[in-house]
Parts: sequence; C-alpha cells; structure tokens
Amino acid sequence: MGRMEIWINPACSKCRSAISLLDAEGADYTVRRYLEDVPSEDEIRAVLGRLGLEPWDITRTQETEAKELGLKDWPRDASARDRWIAALAGHPRLIQRPIITADDGTALVGRTEEAVTEAISRGKS
Repeated sequence: MGRMEIWINPACSKCRSAISLLDAEGADYTVRRYLEDVPSEDEIRAVLGRLGLEPWDITRTQETEAKELGLKDWPRDASARDRWIAALAGHPRLIQRPIITADDGTALVGRTEEAVTEAISRGKS
C-alpha cells in the first residue's frame, strides 16, 4: 500500500488533530471527506475487517439520525450486521471518526494521539 487513508469530517476537532499529527510526522496519506465521498457498504465492510470491529462498534449512537433510526434498540449480532452497515452507508454522519487505514493494511479509529501515533508507526515497521 505505502500510504495511509484517513476518513475525516473537517468540522471534527479529533480529525483535525489527527491530521496535524500526521503532518508533523511527515506521513504519506490521503484525506477522504467521507460525508461528501460516502463509503459504499463494501468499503465499510472492508474497513471493519481491517479494524477487527463490528459495525455497531464504529456507530455514533448519540447522533440525531441514530435516535431517529432507533439504533440503540437494534440487535447487535450477525443477523443484523447488514442492517447496521446499510445504516452507516446511508447515514455517513453515524460513522465514528477519524478512521485511519495504516500502511500495513490494518485500520484504527484515531480518536486519541496514541491511536494516531500507532497508525503512523505501523507504516514504519
């Protein structure tokens, strides 16, 4: 791969601080504004595979849209997985951010400085 991708919402302070850290480290990355360039269900599945997480693990359940959809009452099991993924693709604001795909093909949610540093170090090993 050789370069990272970071999914951001520019209005999000955690996204902006992740970008600052990447820049400070001279990391090679591309930015994806996922609210405008919305990920498909397949892309969300691929990122979940890299994260090693389930869709409900990266869902912002406090968002208004989550409440309107009644997400907190949805089952969190294999039978409901596709339904959650469809909700994330249909309502990208529900996706936790920023998600950084590291050079080694894994991914993580860069909500802390430690997580962003971890993503960068995965590219250097």
